[in-house]
Amino acid sequence: MSESERSYFQLEQAREVADVFARHLVDFLFIGKGGAIILGYPAATQDVDIFPRKTVENGERIVRALIELGFEIDSTATAEITRGKDFVQLKDGPFDLDLVFAPDGIENFDEARSRRIVVDGFPVANIRDIIASKRASGRQKDLNDLPLLEDFQHEFEKIRRDETKTSLELALGSTDPSET
Repeated sequence: MSESERSYFQLEQAREVADVFARHLVDFLFIGKGGAIILGYPAATQDVDIFPRKTVENGERIVRALIELGFEIDSTATAEITRGKDFVQLKDGPFDLDLVFAPDGIENFDEARSRRIVVDGFPVANIRDIIASKRASGRQKDLNDLPLLEDFQHEFEKIRRDETKTSLELALGSTDPSET
């Protein structure tokens, strides 16, 4: 199937990945534009980007999970995934999936994981990490996305701050409990 014939990434596909990866105990985060979409960013993308923990054991679990999802994983892809090659692009499956073991702009998996946001069971990199990765990639298409992603980040973080207020703070319009 050519790239132009591929459909856009759908949240149902993210649900499939999250469910199968959970069954196989894969340690990962959604990143990239797909991760931003899961957070509510109004856009489309043709693939899903996954930032997995880089260990042989996790790589082996990823291979088993991908096969269950319907990806054709040959011996070359198995070796690349198991050793945690920086970037593995998979197009021989039900949708396009990129495994990014070393995303630009993100120091390491453990730090990114500590900042993750879980949305409806989806482990997603923090929007700040997604933006940092896009910025660090230097790719023109990623740089073009930055202004809109930064606007989204501002609104997303504002909403999240509002969600963490107490009901009294919301009722009184205060963000500082000492003001009540």
